[in-house]
Amino acid sequence: MSVPAAYIGVIILWSTTPLAVKWSVVGSSFLFGVSSRMMLGAMLCLFLVRLMRVEFPWHREARRTYLIAGLGIYGAMLSVYWGAQYIPSGLIAVIFGLTPLATGVMAALWLGERALSPAKVAGMALGIFGLVVIFDAGKQWESSSWMGISAMLVSVLVHSASSVWVKRLGNKSHLHPLAVNTGALTFAAPLFLLTWIVIDREIPETITFQAAASIVYLGIAGTVIGFSLYYYILKHLSAAVIALITLVTPVLALLLGQSLNGETVQPKVWWGTASILAGLLLYQRGNGQTALARLNRHNRNVRY
Repeated sequence: MSVPAAYIGVIILWSTTPLAVKWSVVGSSFLFGVSSRMMLGAMLCLFLVRLMRVEFPWHREARRTYLIAGLGIYGAMLSVYWGAQYIPSGLIAVIFGLTPLATGVMAALWLGERALSPAKVAGMALGIFGLVVIFDAGKQWESSSWMGISAMLVSVLVHSASSVWVKRLGNKSHLHPLAVNTGALTFAAPLFLLTWIVIDREIPETITFQAAASIVYLGIAGTVIGFSLYYYILKHLSAAVIALITLVTPVLALLLGQSLNGETVQPKVWWGTASILAGLLLYQRGNGQTALARLNRHNRNVRY
């Protein structure tokens, strides 16, 4: 598969999933929505592994990779779904756009990819400033908005840590991306189901077509296809390049939420988003080469 094609696919999926997350919990609890999605995704992944005869090793290094990836999915997605109750869908992608900053710092510490240059530090400062602006805008929403924003920050940290750790382990284990996704869901799906049983255990009497369609979309496209593509590019690209996806998804998600869900985007949110994206651009320029150049270079070398 072409690495750029997979990269673009992840951008499209990540831009649409925040709105699908909001729609999937209409008329039901967030735990039912996320658990249904992950159980569906896990079953489909196991079916595809068998159908495509993908090697699905279970040795020690493979299990470690599956476990770290699974815990990342569990922690990040649980935070996203809980936080989605309190903030607009577009804002989910905006705050998740801080992932490159957290990923870059963790990659520098764990993978030794790049040291923090003055440009990177300045980019981080702009990103943090943008987040402060968004927090300030949250004061004009419901008082619980800060809870959703905080939950998204937790998701960013969990996702970044998991991504860098999987990247570190993946360099040694050489696992198929679908195998990583399947193994991760093998650990994550039961955790979601157990959480739903312990805390919620409520099955909605009626599920709207919008919610059902969103759960199916998230289970198939967002979980099976999206995560598999994500682990595919994670195998071939640096963690910092992958994090650039969040330069595009916040704007697309804001526009989708505004046009399809009637969400109001305050001027401060746009200013905060612009500051975050400017910070990310500055941060990535500190690497000394553009993301497109690195993406093309990797694509020429990959023959997977």
